[in-house]
This record gives sequence, structure tokens and C-alpha cells, in this order.
Amino acid sequence: MIVELENDNLKEIIDQNKNVVVQFSATWCGNCRIMKPKFKKEASINEDITFVLADAEKFPESRKLANVDNLPTFAIFSDGEFKNQVQTNKYEVLKDLISEITSN
Repeated sequence: MIVELENDNLKEIIDQNKNVVVQFSATWCGNCRIMKPKFKKEASINEDITFVLADAEKFPESRKLANVDNLPTFAIFSDGEFKNQVQTNKYEVLKDLISEITSN
């Protein structure tokens, strides 16, 4: 499942789902646009994980949950808790991050 944040309510989504992967991005970010289809591909492969697209500029409270200071940032949450994050434009790094919660 993939969700695009429309409100600054990422915490609610994290609390309501066992495993969550978030792509923090911005409209001006070229690497974010490059990674978005790869992120969506992972969402289609990992149907038991909730994938969230979050605009880091529009949603500051959501951004704080993963200490985002560069884009794109990908973060994983499991059982309501922040587990890890990476700032990358490499698909392999994203897949490695996701594997941290799929191996539970």
C-alpha cells in the first residue's frame, strides 16, 4: 500500500501500521523524482508494508520523526518506533533499508 501524505499526520499512520517506509522529498528535488518510481516499485513488491510519500517542506512535524536534514531521505518505522533512515539516490541502498524490517 502506498499513501501520499495530505496532512502532517505521519505519526498516526506509523501508529496504525506495523511496518512503514517513508520517502521524504520535495517538489524541487531531482533525486527525489528519480527515486519515486523505485519507491513505488518496492511498495508493489512488499504488500505487507505501508509506504508513505511525504513532502518534507509541507510537513515539518512528520519530518522531525526521522530527523530529516537532506533529501531524499528514506525512513523505516516498525511497531510505532523509528528504526533507521538513509539519505540516498541509490536503489540498492533503499532495498537494503527495507530489508531491515522485512527480515523481522
